Amino acid sequence: MTRTTLTTAALLASALTLAACGQVEVAGSSDSGAATTDAAGEITVIDDQDREVTIEGPVERAVVALSYNNEFVEAIGAGDRVVGVDRGTVQRAPYLGLTEEDVVGESIGELNYEAIVALDPDVAIIPRNGAWQEAAERLAEFDIPVVVVTSWDVDVFEETIDLLGAVFDEPEGAQAVRDFHDEIVTAVADSVAGLEPVPVYWETDQPYITALPGSGFDQVITGAGGTNVFGDITGGDAQHEITVDPAAVVERDPAVVVHEQPPSAEPYAAGEVDEIVAGIPARPGWSGISAVEDGEVYVTNGWATSGLAKAIATAYLATWLHPEGTADLDPAGYLERWATEFQGVTDYPGEDAYVAVGSAQ
Repeated sequence: MTRTTLTTAALLASALTLAACGQVEVAGSSDSGAATTDAAGEITVIDDQDREVTIEGPVERAVVALSYNNEFVEAIGAGDRVVGVDRGTVQRAPYLGLTEEDVVGESIGELNYEAIVALDPDVAIIPRNGAWQEAAERLAEFDIPVVVVTSWDVDVFEETIDLLGAVFDEPEGAQAVRDFHDEIVTAVADSVAGLEPVPVYWETDQPYITALPGSGFDQVITGAGGTNVFGDITGGDAQHEITVDPAAVVERDPAVVVHEQPPSAEPYAAGEVDEIVAGIPARPGWSGISAVEDGEVYVTNGWATSGLAKAIATAYLATWLHPEGTADLDPAGYLERWATEFQGVTDYPGEDAYVAVGSAQ
């Protein structure tokens, strides 16, 4: 990839850690990790909040909140069964073919229950940071089960994809997504094994909000053979993010700086991205940071950066941190496969639409 300012964002990460929540249980069995339908056609799962939920299958109509949840549903082959979503999904993933008529909530925390009930879905899928508790209470009287699924959480990627595969009875589709994820994670791990970690500063779409240990982006950094310059800090908000002093970034002198824009499959305007790329080195005192001096400043689009449990981001970051050891990695190819094979994007604009690179000072 040329080191010219492009349009975009591609660091999607890699979650090497797998947690134990979100397991799927076979109906009528104590075994986990698979799902079947019992004689009555019921599917029983254990969701993200360790709740046992029974669904009258098969699921033909689903309300799915959160763009990342919808990306996974599409990836396993069940996107055509989604009948209602939040507005963010429509805005962030227009390729899914959903419109304003499909919106049943202004956000994952503000859902329109009348609209959901009117759609008569078999299930409503909501992330843990959404209004799932209220939804479960309000929808119970209409016999609409709520399953908590949190696809942004890197720690529970395998459990999440298996859970969705169980809900929609798409085990083969879920396995295909797992295999693709594992292919990337394994290739990255093999490439950076034994290499000296490189210091990284990662910030979200708001300046100076950075990722801490426990966050998916911290795992991207470590999985790519880097070290988080704020890795000695713990706490932060629910997603392990915190606002830091700009001077602290200068003091910790990262070799690579990454700024992630909000996810949007529709690429940002080149001028908008260029302004951010130029603005980072212009921050007071930042001209002397190693990343700025060496042109190792990246502006990414979260649609690329956070998709597939951030596995693709990990591949991109690994190539930026260790170009000498990652010649065989193909993050651009991974991103194209995710877009075209798993998301059904027919007019994929290429990686330059999602990853912007600064120039050396």
